[in-house]
Amino acid sequence: MPAQDPATIRNIAAVGHRGTGKTSLTEALLFASGAVNRQGTIEQGTTVADYDEDEKKRQHSISAALCHATWRNHDINLIDTPGDPSFHADTIAALRVVEGGLVVVGAPAGVEVQHERLWRQCEDNAISRVIFINMMDRERADFFAVLEQLQESFGPGAVAAQLPIGAEDKFAGVVDLFAMKAFSYEDGKAKESPIPEEMAAQADEYREKLMDVVAENDDAVMEKYLDGEEISRDEMFAALKAGVAAGTVFPIGAGCATRNIGIDLLLDLIVDAVPSPARRPPVTALAAAGGEEVELHGDPGEPVAAFVFKTLADPFSGRINVFRVFAGELKSDSNVYNPASRTKERIGQLLKLQGKDNSPVDALGPGDIGAVAKLKETKTGDSLCADSRQVVFPPLKFPNPVMSFAVEPKSKGDEEKVSAALKRLQEEDPTLVVERDAQTNELVVSGLSQVHVEVIMGRVKRRFGAEVNLKPPRVPYLETIRKQAEAQGKYKKQTGGRGQYGDAWLRIEPRPRGEGFEFADKVVGGVIPRGFIPAVEKGVVEALKEGELSGHPLVDMKVTVYDGSHHPVDSSEMAFKIAASMGLKKAVAAADPVLLEPIMAVHVTVPEENVGDVIGDMNSRRGKVLGMEPKGKTSQVNVEAPLAEMLTYAPDLRSMTGGRGDYTMEFLRYDEVPAHLSQKIIEQEKKIQEER
Repeated sequence: MPAQDPATIRNIAAVGHRGTGKTSLTEALLFASGAVNRQGTIEQGTTVADYDEDEKKRQHSISAALCHATWRNHDINLIDTPGDPSFHADTIAALRVVEGGLVVVGAPAGVEVQHERLWRQCEDNAISRVIFINMMDRERADFFAVLEQLQESFGPGAVAAQLPIGAEDKFAGVVDLFAMKAFSYEDGKAKESPIPEEMAAQADEYREKLMDVVAENDDAVMEKYLDGEEISRDEMFAALKAGVAAGTVFPIGAGCATRNIGIDLLLDLIVDAVPSPARRPPVTALAAAGGEEVELHGDPGEPVAAFVFKTLADPFSGRINVFRVFAGELKSDSNVYNPASRTKERIGQLLKLQGKDNSPVDALGPGDIGAVAKLKETKTGDSLCADSRQVVFPPLKFPNPVMSFAVEPKSKGDEEKVSAALKRLQEEDPTLVVERDAQTNELVVSGLSQVHVEVIMGRVKRRFGAEVNLKPPRVPYLETIRKQAEAQGKYKKQTGGRGQYGDAWLRIEPRPRGEGFEFADKVVGGVIPRGFIPAVEKGVVEALKEGELSGHPLVDMKVTVYDGSHHPVDSSEMAFKIAASMGLKKAVAAADPVLLEPIMAVHVTVPEENVGDVIGDMNSRRGKVLGMEPKGKTSQVNVEAPLAEMLTYAPDLRSMTGGRGDYTMEFLRYDEVPAHLSQKIIEQEKKIQEER
């Protein structure tokens, strides 16, 4: 089977706030186009896109699902994306490989938080947008109120291409403003009829508004329109497509996915309005060697270049990489090069995905989206290209994790199984971060929310058979000293035979914060032989691992060995190592030790109306507000705050801002813990260590 003609391909991602019916709409589009012969439902867990057990259980999308349909001899690659911000990595990745965004808005709720964010991401990726107002049969469904919200939020280019006939329980059909025809539906089947008399004036009004916006994108059409001449269907849709491609027109459809009302008209709108890959401007990649810009024109005759935007960890097929071809033709049973891993990959059987199912294809040309199993070194974000033209695509920019948990296997023998499982799941989810904290020795898993991490742990149990406990990670406190002190460490042991003898005098003094440990040898006269000095240093370094106050490592101090004594027979490296450790502990106890905590640089981006709430909350968290920066319609509040106060910030910020707030956090420095908190923390840390 030859590759599809790019001009007959439409790539579109269904995006929107959680609960707007994106998956139900995807299912309706597949059913209406004949891609599936039975329309599944979210409630029964039978949709093509939400096939994962977690998705069925939670009744919302967790991963992006690739589906395909054929309509009017056009091949539509449709990606159903998650609306929950906890799983937005897949949405971000999907928006890199499509020409169109199908923005799904619920008629009862209207424009919501994620619509605003996703709209900005579509703009950043220069993606054309079609809007669908779903759930017109629900209580409080108000098409015209939502239309007004869309125009307020996204500008006058958001224009009705269809009008609903009735609303709520009286919703019966749709008026197509391009054809000026009404369509009523019974059991999902459309029946053409004249526009209802009571809607005629309204339809004329909105048809005129539509033509005002569309005609602006074609001078010839505008001239005809102003002169009152007849505009042909081809001329009208050419102007529409030009406006949608330019990002000046966002046609709005209406309907109900679960009752299949308006779905056929939406398929028409996708084919007529969303630009094909053939209309896409050249895509810029970078030469793998040198980094010069390389333009990919989407020509089938070019050397092949494809971008992997998703990886699936399939229990049967192993790893499946989902990709978009941007240039050339990728064929089954061929070889490609992966510049990221610097390896050649053997392409086996190419696949077209339909949710969890797939069908084999011989080739995928420019603009097409497909998958391949069992590549050895390829992961999300990698490029697959011809050896003759090695290119890489700009990396995907995912949000940073904001919620961390310490992971403990329920069964002691499952540590390796859990680590291996998390490594596999990281291939599937680039926003998942797994690392072993060298100081606390905890396995720490970080994600975009508590729900995100809980879903990952559910997959560890279901797919890999290992159960875990989640708990807040321990804060990696440190200890240091505030003044100089001296102490003798003397180790003497006689056991009948050869004894042990080591004697070292140490001086300790604080160093500036962040400058670490320094060891100095000031011994004179050979009181400690040269050969034992490294043992003294080793004893000091080992003793620094566990401070006097809370058992956390000691930092930022200079330790000088300046005196001591030895025994010609009983002295040994071990004896001096133990003596040095004893001396350091005594000196630290006399040097006014203090507890240090990690301070984070926090950047919180929120709407203007929430700035006061955020600042007040940060003050309660011992945060120091450094200032604010305007960021379009939002403000960024820059804060320094202790890590201990930020472990549960993500859900609190979401609650405070109605889901509109974002933040990033990175380590800045260590500072002293305030005296009134220090003793409480020390007692808690000692209790934890005793329990361990």
